[in-house]
Amino acid sequence: MVYGFWKKINTLRRAQGKPIMILAPMANVTDWAFRDIVARCGKPDVFYTEFLSCDGILHGSKKFEGELYFKKKEKPIVVQFFGSKPENFYKCAQMAQELGFDGIDINMGCPDKSVEKQGGGAALIRNPALAVKIIKETLRGSGKLPVSVKTRLGFNKIDYDWIDNLLSTDIATLSVHLRTRKEMSKAPAHWEEAGKIAKKAHRADKLLIGNGDVLSLDEAREKSRFYDLDGVMIGRGIFQNPWFFSGKKLDSPQKRIELLIRHVGNFEKLWTGGKNFDVLKRFFKIYVNGFEGAKELRVELMAAKNKEDVLRVLKKSRHFDS
Repeated sequence: MVYGFWKKINTLRRAQGKPIMILAPMANVTDWAFRDIVARCGKPDVFYTEFLSCDGILHGSKKFEGELYFKKKEKPIVVQFFGSKPENFYKCAQMAQELGFDGIDINMGCPDKSVEKQGGGAALIRNPALAVKIIKETLRGSGKLPVSVKTRLGFNKIDYDWIDNLLSTDIATLSVHLRTRKEMSKAPAHWEEAGKIAKKAHRADKLLIGNGDVLSLDEAREKSRFYDLDGVMIGRGIFQNPWFFSGKKLDSPQKRIELLIRHVGNFEKLWTGGKNFDVLKRFFKIYVNGFEGAKELRVELMAAKNKEDVLRVLKKSRHFDS
């Protein structure tokens, strides 16, 4: 079994009494444009890319050049793939080695219907035999890179057979979003299950990462200690505060506006028109909130079509530093 960078980070964090902190893979969120911002505010122990379609990559879609882009300061960085064809995971694992990624993750938890329709994501919970084949082919192509899986507690209900199925393979790390596919993100995360899964994972010599509803660094550390987890993965919590991983509170309005301008610049540099500018609008509330006039600025920003429009709106704020 290949543990790669996971073992080194886990040994260090265990000695410090801290969990491994990870930024979760999120579609149209965790590209380089945003990871650069998070790295500047307070880098997590591990970055993940957005989740990427094996089929799309192998068909040569140009947009994947942007989704696969990263810089050295983001390392260790894990590339996450989804799909349902084992042979394509083998090819993408080989490519991940060539591109310099530090690990490979397989998405077996995404509830998006278009992903499930292809047999990927959470659909694999209902097809454990195929899930194992995908893991084996990924391992075969991964060389010295560790392979991990991100999944959910089950499909319609909590399913320990599914968890055991994954732990019987040679993955290094298992990340569990502590909800079922049926629950989506509507029900509270079942953190009471985390300790049981951690015991199973540690008996199988795997690392266990918990995910779901963690909104502060202190809460992540508390849950990790209580349930004996190796790490905690943060998703929506980063939208509350890009300084999440540093433990700091939101910085000044001026600093947040500077970060927004940088993020927009990163986005245009990375995608050069290859992705709709509207994708950025979900981020505006991260940067523009909690100060006088913020709501009015956000309303205007929602009409922006490019960086020039964003700058024109932000210059109206007394917090804009030219």
